[in-house]
Amino acid sequence: MTQSPASILVVEDESSIASFVSLYLKNAGYGVRTASTGNDALNQVAQDMPGLIVLDLMLPDIDGIEVTKRIRQTSDVPILMLTARDEDVDKIIGLEVGADDYLTKPFNPRELVARVKSILRRSTPDRRDLESETIDHGDLHVDAGRREVRVAEEEIQLAPKEFDLLWELLDHRGLVLTRDQLLERVWGYTFAGDTRTVDVHVRQLRRKLGDASPIVTVWGVGYKVSPAKDAKKDPPKK
Repeated sequence: MTQSPASILVVEDESSIASFVSLYLKNAGYGVRTASTGNDALNQVAQDMPGLIVLDLMLPDIDGIEVTKRIRQTSDVPILMLTARDEDVDKIIGLEVGADDYLTKPFNPRELVARVKSILRRSTPDRRDLESETIDHGDLHVDAGRREVRVAEEEIQLAPKEFDLLWELLDHRGLVLTRDQLLERVWGYTFAGDTRTVDVHVRQLRRKLGDASPIVTVWGVGYKVSPAKDAKKDPPKK
């Protein structure tokens, strides 16, 4: 059975950009819808969830950061953010609220299509192979099928790429993974990407997991998982 192509929602208020992005995505075989405001995008998402969202940071009503925050309350749909300003703060904020990747304008539309393909490929892995897989590491419990992370009994909410990055590192305990390896395995890049993306997600994981974070920086190389500490035992019942 042939899988139908993913539908993509392009949220962009500049009609010329929306048109050529849509054209390239349609030529790549995707179904494309467009929205010119944040509210229009949220309404469309509520009615019919797309397979991926290309989201401009600067919109005439509510900005892409706020749109992402609202979508992330109910969905982990992949989001590729577009920013007109080549400033790290824009990119980092976008990633921290749950965007999967970003592109800075002006961009090559072929690169946008390549990014979209990479994100979709990595967001729809053969999860059937992982459905029953869990990893325990000290106080950390990661359930691949449910996409859940717990520290002791507390559930920790992770963005999709934060979860994928944590799983990849835990699944390769004992090995140092370079930033380029992580970009390829988690984001699906087969070309040189911005390794700062990895650093931002590691920082978010450390903030959310606190003392339970097992991620260690190997300076000049990448990241690895530290040996597990003994999980905290509940005190014996009297």
